[in-house]
Order: sequence, then C-alpha cells, then structure tokens
Amino acid sequence: MTTTTPRLSVLDLIPVRSNQSSGDAIAASVALAQRADELGYERYWLAEHHNMPAVAATNPPILIGVIAANTARIRVGSGGVMLPNHSPLVIAEQFAALEAAFPRRIDLGIGRAPGSDPVITALLRSSGATSDVDAFPSNVRDIGALLNPDGAALQLGGSGDRAAQSYEIKATPRAETTPEIWLLGSSDYSARLAAQLGLPYVFAHHFSGEGTAQALELYRSGFTASASLDRPRTFLTVNAVVADTAEEARALALPQLQQMARLRSGLPLGPQLTVEQAAATEVTPPMQALMDRMKERWVIDAAEPAAARIRALAAQFDVDEVMVSPGASAHADADARTAPGRLRTLELLAAELAGK
Repeated sequence: MTTTTPRLSVLDLIPVRSNQSSGDAIAASVALAQRADELGYERYWLAEHHNMPAVAATNPPILIGVIAANTARIRVGSGGVMLPNHSPLVIAEQFAALEAAFPRRIDLGIGRAPGSDPVITALLRSSGATSDVDAFPSNVRDIGALLNPDGAALQLGGSGDRAAQSYEIKATPRAETTPEIWLLGSSDYSARLAAQLGLPYVFAHHFSGEGTAQALELYRSGFTASASLDRPRTFLTVNAVVADTAEEARALALPQLQQMARLRSGLPLGPQLTVEQAAATEVTPPMQALMDRMKERWVIDAAEPAAARIRALAAQFDVDEVMVSPGASAHADADARTAPGRLRTLELLAAELAGK
C-alpha cells in the first residue's frame, strides 16, 4: 500500500471556452505546460478527440512537439493516441522523431477507442487504419518493434525451394533512445493486454470512474515481465478543479460538468461555457442527477481538502503518481489566451503535495 505523497502529472484535452479560438486554447495550454514544468510535475499528456466543439486536442504528435519545444524538463506524451485510427508505422515514425528531438522526455500512450463519432471514425480510417479489435495487440507489438533501435524484420515471399527475404524496417535510422510506451484503457481488456505484453498501464479513472480497482488488480496479478519492464507500473487519472475556496472551485467546475453531462446524454455540444454562462444555464433534473454522480468522482475543493482527497485516492489504488485533468473553466473577463482556473489548480496542488 502506497503511503507517500504521490507525484503529480497533467492530462490536457485543451478545452476551448466560448470566448476562445482554437489558437487561444492552445496558447493557454502552452502556458499551462510551462507552469507545470516549473512546478515539478512529472509528465504532461495530450488527448486525442475529434470534431468536438470544446476540445482542441485532436492530434497528439503535433501538440507534443509544441509543448516539448516550449518546456525544459517535463515528460510529454499522448493520453492517448487512438491506434485504430492510424497506421502503426506512422505512429512509430512520429514518436521516434519526437524522441530524437526531445530524448528521454517522450511518452507514447496508446488507446483502443475511436475518440469520436462513427462518421468521423470512418473518415479517419479511410486510409486503411482498422477498428479490428483482433489486430490491436499485434499493432501494439509492431510499434514496439519498430521503435527498437534494431528495428523489425518482415519476411517477404518465399515458396517451394525459394527462401523468404528479410525486409528491415526502422521508425528512424539511428535511434539512441526510445519513447516509453503505455497502454491506456477503461476496460478489463486493456488491463489484461498490458499485463500480457509487460507494458505500463493507465486505467481511465477520470472518464469511467467505475471498475478501477478490478482493472488494476487484473493488471497487477497477471503481469508478465518484459525486456522493458520487470514489474507492474501504473498511475491514476482524476478530474480536478482546485481553487482558493471550495465555493470558487464549484463555480469553476460547473461548465465542464455541464459539458460532460451533455456528452453522456447524447445532447448537442458547444464550446465550454464561462462560469457566468454556466450559472445562468437551466439544468433538467436528469442532467443534475448525472452531474451529481460525476462530482462524487471528481476532486472539486479548496487546496488542503483537495490534496487530502488525492492522497487518499493514491493510497486506495496503491499508486505513487496521480495525473490530474484540470477541468476548470474561467470567468467571462479572463484573457482568452489564458486558463487561470486550470493554472491555479496546478499551483495549489503542487503547493500542497510537492511543496512548490
């Protein structure tokens, strides 16, 4: 059981408020990552979601390059790349290039979900990427082999008396280091696969909130050591909105709670509302009930009780790292190229948990 204070990391969906452009939101995230770097956060991951009015995190490799180029120390990665949308070779090449440019700072988090609706999914996969679940394990293995400095070898041709020809493939010509590969998921499937492949694993507690303990137990009990990892390695993800007072935290969290409730209810989505817009929005009883259930899994509070909750979660799930997804919106008069509520969340948690 973990009893020490957990290390902190960040998961960023790059939320787009109603008074922001996509460029504004990305600029705000760059500033957020720079502050996380200064505060000692362990890693900064970017998500992959498509055609969502309130999310600018659509292309993790490009965004990772932007964030890594504007920070000095923090690990930067994908949380995650939705592999069925992409060719394994392309992903391997992208992350090999990122690792070459920013050695020992790149994480490749891989997920299996589409990250969008069926129409967008079909468009993403028109190039030949596949949603075939059976191909996912072999695709993950292929990426690992391609990222290896020695590369991978395909056996081509060969029939009768003619021997097959070995065809060597490398994601980059002369790799000196490789990105860390993590398997992400919100089901038992991903936990079992990560254990089987000997990979680090992250359960999407911030999104699902149910089944976390079972998934982590399956991963830990079934883990098989690999060349890159000799013991299970995991951390917890949690939605967090932390402010100077609990009242302010609740106000800053309301826009994102409304957004997530609409998403879960299949209702039309728009940009993330400001605090004032959310406060003026009428919410139906079913929506309110859904938001109340979500709030139970989020960390929404002032600094000291929020930090205590994160310590308790780390102890409950026996992890030494917690990745926070800072979901605070902002007041209407906030500079569009800033995210003051998200920034304050990181600062207050670092002060309580890391002495920064």
